Amino acid sequence: MTDRRAVADHLEFYEELGVTGVSKDPLWRKRSHSEERSGVTEVPVVLDAVAAESLPAIREDLGDCTRCKLHGLGRKQIVFGVGNPQARLMFVGEAPGADEDIQGEPFVGRAGQLLTKIIESIGLKRSDVYIANVLKCRPPNNRNPEPDEVATCQPFLFRQIDTIQPKVIVALGTFAAHALLGTDVPISRIRGKVHDFRGGILLIPTFHPAFLLRSPDRKRDVWEDMKKVRDLLADAG
Repeated sequence: MTDRRAVADHLEFYEELGVTGVSKDPLWRKRSHSEERSGVTEVPVVLDAVAAESLPAIREDLGDCTRCKLHGLGRKQIVFGVGNPQARLMFVGEAPGADEDIQGEPFVGRAGQLLTKIIESIGLKRSDVYIANVLKCRPPNNRNPEPDEVATCQPFLFRQIDTIQPKVIVALGTFAAHALLGTDVPISRIRGKVHDFRGGILLIPTFHPAFLLRSPDRKRDVWEDMKKVRDLLADAG
């Protein structure tokens, strides 16, 4: 009973800190649902016993991934991520498209060109930031990611984030926001709101550039969100 009491006290202590679990394996992290507090959503962080790792090590671990069914559904190559490994700002999208699948780099098609303009609108270059997707393989016909695919690929994204340790993350679109925040709230309701993510990273969801190509009238919303991102980066020093 004494050992059980000690374990219970230990878990209660970490629960007060917002920690929801401890794992020695970075591939299988879980997060609880967000809680709204004073307009800022706090997403509990999962404590990890694994020391910091490099992006090349994560990429090597990912390998020629066959962990989910996407490897057999026509993907040409894995699209890992690109940019500054010490970036203060990180963008997370949904999944590679046709152009990305061919070139092996996220956001290189029309939506990627618009993302580059969005980055430049706040005085940064594409090489200043880091860009990745929730899924590392293109779903067939650009269909929506399926839950098992997200669950399998998501831990690699979290490892990227933990390695880069950006000050701010911009979640691009519904699937990125849902995967990162553990919510199913529509993007239109959470865009532009600041969330505390994984122990101090500030996360802002906004519309995906591909959506803006179809609905250019929403570009002003994204500009407002990006001004907030710019201010957060400035405040972070």
